[in-house]
Amino acid sequence: MFDITKMRNIGISAHIDSGKTTLSERMLFYTKKIHAVHEVRGKDGVGATMDSMELERERGITIASAATNVNWKGYPINIIDTPGHVDFTIEVERSLRVLDGAVLVLCSVGGVQSQSITVDRQMKRYQVPRIAFINKCDRVGANPYKVKDQLVTKLGHNAVLMQIPIGLEDKLEGVVDLITRTAIYFEGQDGEDLREAAIPEHLVAEVEEKREELLDAVSLFSDELMEAMLEDSVTDELIYDAVRKGTLTLDLTPVFVGSAYKNRGIQPLLDAVVNYLPNPTQVRNVALDLDNGEQEVVLPSDWEKPTVALAFKLEDGQYGQLTYIRIYQGTLKKGEELYNVRSRKRFKVGRLIRMHADSMEDITEAYCGDIVALFAIECASGDTFTGGGLNYSMTSMFVPNPVISLAIKANDKKAEDNMAKALNRFSKEDPTFRTYVDPESNETIIQGMGELHLEVYVERMKREYRAEVQVGQPQVAFREAISQRADFNYTHKKQTGGSGQYARVAGFIEPYISDEENYVFENKIKGGVIPTEYIPSCDKGFKAALNKGTLIGYPIVGIKASINDGQYHPVDSSDMAFQAASIGAFRDAYKRAKPIIMEPIMKVSVEGPTEFQGNIFATINQRRGIIVSAVEEGAFCVVEAEVPLSEMFGYSTNLRSLTQGKAEFTMEFLKYGKVPQSIEEELKKIYEEKRKAEAGK
Repeated sequence: MFDITKMRNIGISAHIDSGKTTLSERMLFYTKKIHAVHEVRGKDGVGATMDSMELERERGITIASAATNVNWKGYPINIIDTPGHVDFTIEVERSLRVLDGAVLVLCSVGGVQSQSITVDRQMKRYQVPRIAFINKCDRVGANPYKVKDQLVTKLGHNAVLMQIPIGLEDKLEGVVDLITRTAIYFEGQDGEDLREAAIPEHLVAEVEEKREELLDAVSLFSDELMEAMLEDSVTDELIYDAVRKGTLTLDLTPVFVGSAYKNRGIQPLLDAVVNYLPNPTQVRNVALDLDNGEQEVVLPSDWEKPTVALAFKLEDGQYGQLTYIRIYQGTLKKGEELYNVRSRKRFKVGRLIRMHADSMEDITEAYCGDIVALFAIECASGDTFTGGGLNYSMTSMFVPNPVISLAIKANDKKAEDNMAKALNRFSKEDPTFRTYVDPESNETIIQGMGELHLEVYVERMKREYRAEVQVGQPQVAFREAISQRADFNYTHKKQTGGSGQYARVAGFIEPYISDEENYVFENKIKGGVIPTEYIPSCDKGFKAALNKGTLIGYPIVGIKASINDGQYHPVDSSDMAFQAASIGAFRDAYKRAKPIIMEPIMKVSVEGPTEFQGNIFATINQRRGIIVSAVEEGAFCVVEAEVPLSEMFGYSTNLRSLTQGKAEFTMEFLKYGKVPQSIEEELKKIYEEKRKAEAGK
């Protein structure tokens, strides 16, 4: 019988180039899922198993999250390897949405880096318990103790070392387990043979010191352990239980050390996944009951109850659409009928698949807690599937808005057809990749999270769809806003035979600053001067007016619209009349509200050798950037800055040339800020020329 308490669903997450995919590859090898170790950058002509996409192997980065299933000492573990680059952050979001636990990988030299902070924030958003693995302890400058302290100071974790390394850099031999007080060495060609031995003499004092720190930290989660410490009768099992309790409540982060590349420390990490991360029954999963006012319903991990599953990732494979799902409740069997809550359509489960990167294994059934895939199901990312007549919906994942866009044009008719297929697929797979046709220029626009994000999709169009396209200059998602209050009193009146249109609205618009909403509507009408049924029409009209500003044609944000007076006609007033009146009122007031142009400001984090700190400052200052902080950590410095997105194009080349290729950066959207007057005038001029050109066609 299937034992759900033995199952683990984990993600591997980290800053770019911290060694996640190398770690995943070693996990596959030691669990005997693969029989040979391959390197990430594919120098051996094969490449990492979890980086199955050709572009991933060429670039040596993870672009799409990949799922696999392994078995470690009788415990089935679903593993998802996620990208580290901020451009592909949606892959991390959707993975963490369905995972029960995670391994946060950190570089022993780089420590807690910019994307480590982003990933940690995502884990906290979904309340995912985690253990930390300090990788690359074989590298020059490795300092796992510093990294453990950064987990505390930079991320606010209650981090505690579970191991210490035996040697560092090129002298890394193994690790010491602080619970069992044993030295572990990794022997054999690929470190597959574990040898336990006595602690090296020069480490005995340090082991006792670190073990005391461990006991002090974890005893807070176990009264039994605290009593045992007072009576000097501590057992290994008491420590394991206390660490597990602290980890599951997110109050403790156990820290492990090693080197995935040098095959050191992976098997104990797999033991830690089993020992400390939750099984599906230890995680609270909630659905919304749509038949009962969206009341929250806790889903027990019970395989005998009706099925509830979430589609969290789509891929278009050679055999049709592949839909990754997480089963939260019930059992899923081949041939069974399920209900798509969003589309309100029923479908039969055809092929049921267990994934291993880009290869698959047909199965006949799957149980709650499992992560599997379905073939040829018509659905969207985020859909909920149910059985047994349930009308439940799982809460959706967080999807950030795209910040950059490009105009693309197909070279010929065949390429145009292929491009359309590619865009349809990509936008379905990736909620942060969006596409539309500009109504004025008739250009096809693609939007995404950064230059690399769009660059990868353009390259995939060419390779996977034979769609040769021309790419225009990157376009920034500017916004328009107002800087002061403006009143309006507008009458919409039209008479063209038959019933006419009449509506009057009065009130004001004013700036509204909020992280949650870009628009707020307030009804201050008294005495029924505008009938209640037309109030939503006014709201619709204002919303419609926000779609396109008059300065440079971009959407308008940060608006509060209030109506406090108006007038209607018993015959000529209608929903459309009040919508038209509200649109006219807004446009009239907008001119007097001192409209301004806003640009996306990015949070930029640059890391590189301290010797190049002056050059890093220069690259930021030249791009209208504001340096927020600069921290020196030995030979490295981390510079945090706020820089307009429009100034970040080509930054990687600029940074590389000024730091001899030794610095790297990440960026993510932070806020919108007002553009300088000179740039505002230039943008207005460009828009006016474009508008005239369109009018002249």
